[in-house]
Amino acid sequence: MARTLNVSIVAADRKVWSGDAEMVVARTMIGEIGVLPGHEPVLGLLADGQVRITLPGGEKIVANAAGGYFSIAADIVTVVASRAELVSA
Repeated sequence: MARTLNVSIVAADRKVWSGDAEMVVARTMIGEIGVLPGHEPVLGLLADGQVRITLPGGEKIVANAAGGYFSIAADIVTVVASRAELVSA
């Protein structure tokens, strides 16, 4: 079985989405970052924009997020934003 990422997107007032993913792409203050399983740990400031998630099997989920941070550690990706909402699921 292929490794996956455990992803959570959380807004200031609620959990927006969580689940397993093959890849996550998000905008940080220093540019866009793509994450696959096994990625080195990172903590970055989240820029306003989309967080794109590719699920196992290829389905894609997109969330708009603004303000907050983006964290990667041990195949766990956490997006904590002041505002976040799914735009496609």
